[in-house]
Amino acid sequence: MAWVLDQNTPIYIQIMEEVIKRIITGIYPPGSQIPSVRLLALEAGVNPNTMQKALTELERSGILNAHRTSGRFVTTDAELIKEQRINLAKSQTLNYLNNMKGLGLTKDEIIKLLNEENI
Repeated sequence: MAWVLDQNTPIYIQIMEEVIKRIITGIYPPGSQIPSVRLLALEAGVNPNTMQKALTELERSGILNAHRTSGRFVTTDAELIKEQRINLAKSQTLNYLNNMKGLGLTKDEIIKLLNEENI
C-alpha cells in the first residue's frame, strides 16, 4: 500500500519524516537494517531516485548509516533518535497550532480543546 503523501511538502521530506517515524516507533529499531531503496520506493509509490535522495539526507543527519555491501542501518545513538523524536513532535505541534489558528481559534480555545481530550 502506498504511503499517504501530500502535494504541499516536497515528497523526499515527507519520506524522511516517515522513516524517522518508523525509527522512533520501533518499526526500524536501533541498529536494524532498513528495506532497500527499491522496496521502499515501491511501498511508498514513489520514484526510486526520490527515495534515494531522502535516505541520503537521513545518512547526512546521522540517523542512518550506509554499509557499502549490506545496505543501510539505523543508528544506535539513542540521543540522536531522541532528538529526532523531539524535532518531529515540535514540527507536528506547530502544524497543529497553525491549523487551529487558521480555523480562527484563540490560544485559550486550543488549550480548552486539548484539556477536554484529557491530553
